[in-house]
Amino acid sequence: MLAQPTRARLFALLGELRRAAGTDELAGRLGLHPNGVRLHLERLHEAGLVDRDRERIARGRPRDRWTVSADAAPGGDPPAAYAELSRWLARAIGDAGDGPADVVATGRRIGREIAPRPGPESAERRFRTALAAMGFRPRPVPAAPGRVAYCLDNCPYRDAVTGAERIVCALHEGITAGLLDVIDPDGTLDAFRPADPTSAGCGVEIRGLVDAAPATGASPVERAR
Repeated sequence: MLAQPTRARLFALLGELRRAAGTDELAGRLGLHPNGVRLHLERLHEAGLVDRDRERIARGRPRDRWTVSADAAPGGDPPAAYAELSRWLARAIGDAGDGPADVVATGRRIGREIAPRPGPESAERRFRTALAAMGFRPRPVPAAPGRVAYCLDNCPYRDAVTGAERIVCALHEGITAGLLDVIDPDGTLDAFRPADPTSAGCGVEIRGLVDAAPATGASPVERAR
């Protein structure tokens, strides 16, 4: 599916944006006609690589907004982020002082920098979309009232983490907190539970994201998957 150059570019662009984007915006960023881009996005949607939400507007037909699917598996593998990880690790090691707390602090700054800009989706949806675009395959799980929780079913860094679990997990924790700082400034990362990267399953629990969707993963925007 991603052997087709335009589809590969669209998938990569959605991963870089870490947020929902409309057909016209994606076409404009790639310098292509929206009609052709829409057809490629439809193919990616049929393959399970992207999700489509329909944004209702006052007049006219609903607008499609696209995100990387939490279950995306291009070529049999979930999206990876090794190039980004290498840059972030170099920065974290350069900034680090005496322990993982310094790496968490660096990760938090990175998370704030890469957080998606505001959009019509709920804060929970934007947070989950950012995690999905990074390749973590976030799966909402039941949580106490006023909280949301996820099991991260993939570690996109698993091939690079061996022997460096402490620093990579600290960096990931900081990035998660930094994303939350921007997407929901009133939210708090209450728990971050690392797991074996080969089997994945890290746990994230957040107090906040008060406009969150139910734990079933439904979106407040009409899903059209």
